[in-house]
Amino acid sequence: MALSFQFGTVGSPKGTPKKPGGSVGSIEFSNSIGLETLELGWVRAVRVSEETCAAIKQTGEDQGVSLSVHAPYFINLNADETEWPKSRKRLMDAAHYGNLAGCTDIIIHPGSYFKNDPAEVLKIAIPRLQGCVDDLRAAGNPVTLRPETMGKSAMLGSLEDTLEMSKAIDGVEPCLDFAHMHARPGDGTINTYEEWSRYLEMYSKALGESSLKQVHGHLSGIEYGPKGEKKHLILEEADLDLPALFQALNDFGCAGRILCESPIMEEDALVMLKAWKEVSGE
Repeated sequence: MALSFQFGTVGSPKGTPKKPGGSVGSIEFSNSIGLETLELGWVRAVRVSEETCAAIKQTGEDQGVSLSVHAPYFINLNADETEWPKSRKRLMDAAHYGNLAGCTDIIIHPGSYFKNDPAEVLKIAIPRLQGCVDDLRAAGNPVTLRPETMGKSAMLGSLEDTLEMSKAIDGVEPCLDFAHMHARPGDGTINTYEEWSRYLEMYSKALGESSLKQVHGHLSGIEYGPKGEKKHLILEEADLDLPALFQALNDFGCAGRILCESPIMEEDALVMLKAWKEVSGE
């Protein structure tokens, strides 16, 4: 029986062999160790040919590995008028080539508040994101754009922000980075069963119960301070309460994909897979 959640890594697993290497090798290696999903880490730039995309898509289908893309970091839905066209191009390139590579979801960092009120920033971000989705659909591109929950309080990307964007635009859903959500308050909260349950309740209320069946999550340990995220950690070295999170996800009937961003990528992805099986009984 298929698990309700697929597990994998963001970027190529550490053990990916030199040949064939690249995304094709990463997909094959992921499948060989029991991971069923992979997020292509196009985080610096989108530099990929249509030919390579076709090979990635074919390998994903052959190996039964579902694919997504982490778009370049340098996207900001709140960029000024001169910078926004560059941000937009990065987003659209990731969506175009990601779709050619068989990816269903495009993960984006939403940007910065630049010390402005979140509600005012969303008035800029939402129409821009809507314009991107409109152009993708006009081009026959069905990908889901997923603004990620961010780990620093100065960044656009609270859970509330991502839910507002998703409620406003058909074709936009959150990427729930659970480590970032834990780190963002800066005080060790968002780490108990009750707190995760409250967040999942918010998610379900905003986007409908069916949205819980297509959760796209990032997960790792995380170091944080008063302003939020500092760096990702190995699960074992962090204070993140994995059983509490997984119990909440299980009790809410969640399903989807969870991608590991730990420094020991596939090792911790397999730890997560084992932990999920224990909690879910699958």
